[in-house]
Amino acid sequence: MEVIRDIAHFPKLSHAVVTSGTFDGAHIGHQKILKRVLERARQANGQSVVITYWPHPRLVLFPEDNTLKLLSTIEERIEQLRRFGIDYLLIIPFTKEFSRTSSRSFITEILVKAINTKVLVIGYDHRFGKNREGSFEHLKLHAGKYGFELEEIPRQDVDDIGVSSTKIRKALEKGKIKTANKYLGRRYSLTSTVEEGNKLGRTIGYPTANLALPASHKLIPGNGVYAVWVKIAEERFASMMNIGIRPTIEGSNLTLEVHILNFSQDIYGQSLTVEFVEQLRKEQKFDNLEALKEQLAKDKTATKKVLEL
Repeated sequence: MEVIRDIAHFPKLSHAVVTSGTFDGAHIGHQKILKRVLERARQANGQSVVITYWPHPRLVLFPEDNTLKLLSTIEERIEQLRRFGIDYLLIIPFTKEFSRTSSRSFITEILVKAINTKVLVIGYDHRFGKNREGSFEHLKLHAGKYGFELEEIPRQDVDDIGVSSTKIRKALEKGKIKTANKYLGRRYSLTSTVEEGNKLGRTIGYPTANLALPASHKLIPGNGVYAVWVKIAEERFASMMNIGIRPTIEGSNLTLEVHILNFSQDIYGQSLTVEFVEQLRKEQKFDNLEALKEQLAKDKTATKKVLEL
């Protein structure tokens, strides 16, 4: 997949089949649209094109609102679309100035002039342009004049799936990993760097990799203990993870700690990706470290069972 961040550098394509959206999480609802884009491109021996935006529009238009948590960073979104088999990804920098682009300008300058769109595939509720004025009806009315074919993914096709980014976010915040993963069509993940911790885990036989908190807009699942897979470079390791404030030692700051089973390598400073499988329990406060250690042994057994080790 070719990633293009400057529309001036977009190549001349023979038959561009295009869709547009934020595609946060690239969940199974999005995948329905992406599959159709790929199908139409193959039928015409053309090229599949996704237009997306970064930062997320809400982060730009409502910077004071810190409630929005995203399912994917732009790097994760690129990788998700790459795995899906998209040919070209155009990332448009979303600014307040860009938000004032009229739907007509978006069509003529981006879809027609820059990309030479031949087929535009959109979801039934997709809107674009200043104040989201561009609609399917507007496009349908003018598509012939602009020289491209328009295809809408109908409401029933999308709604039958019953999935949205909002539903996935709520599931993750409640620790309902299985539900979130079902809607995503893959395991939810986050990537971070291993940093120095207080090494308390070593003293009770459960050394942990302490992860730096990801970007503030990246969603972290609700506090608790999780069975996870950890990817370091190209290797994958069975692990259990704690997300929380560590109340047993009177902690107050959110921490991300991963205990990698049967692992003793020094990975300080390295990047690793956590893939969530299931929440084992909510975070809880224990009377002492010995009680915590006894529970961790149970968590380890549960992790092995969940990961089918």
